[in-house]
Amino acid sequence: MNNPQNAETAGLLESASLSTVDLFKGLPDSCLQEIDEGSVVQDFRTGHFFFQTGEVGELLFLLEKGAVQTFRRFGTKKLIIAELKPPSVFGEMGCLGQCVYHCCAQATEPSRIRMISRPTLDVLLEEQPNVTRRLLDLVSQRFVDVLMDLDATSFRQLIPRLAKLLLERAEGDFIRNMTHKDLAQHLRVYRESATAALGELKKAGIIEVERKEILILDRPRLERAARE
Repeated sequence: MNNPQNAETAGLLESASLSTVDLFKGLPDSCLQEIDEGSVVQDFRTGHFFFQTGEVGELLFLLEKGAVQTFRRFGTKKLIIAELKPPSVFGEMGCLGQCVYHCCAQATEPSRIRMISRPTLDVLLEEQPNVTRRLLDLVSQRFVDVLMDLDATSFRQLIPRLAKLLLERAEGDFIRNMTHKDLAQHLRVYRESATAALGELKKAGIIEVERKEILILDRPRLERAARE
């Protein structure tokens, strides 16, 4: 038999965790409780699609555990928009303007997601104008981030960009589970170009390349390459 006191305690804990999310910081407990009651938390496997480009927005998503990638497809090519870690909000474009998702979102590892319903969000945005501003700020910041990435793609040489990516993804001196195709997608280049750039760093004795694993042999030189 369920204990009402335990259920109430669980609800308060969920509300407390919501208060740590930038979008909801400073909201009164009553608002946080309404968000908790108007949302569902669910676990998803790696590879799950939360939405596709062009779908009508019905939910705002909050990544509580795991990792999610947002991207757009152009034929066989994929333009990565963001690699999200918790706590991160995504699907915001499906809740504003025409209420259409302008990209795809996919779990890149087992993830726990809170899905906030549109009616719940609509009431919140009407009652709390500061949340509306924060949501618009989030959209604006992500747009600027994409523009900056495109600038880097257009004007920076490939090897410095690759070196920077390897340093960002390194766990100690290892970059694991990133294929040549994955690197190319992150760098927005052809796979052959990414492979050639890796070959140059390998030839220089800066890295060693194995199957789905790259070993950094000379971190100071890799860091210098990233700054060139």
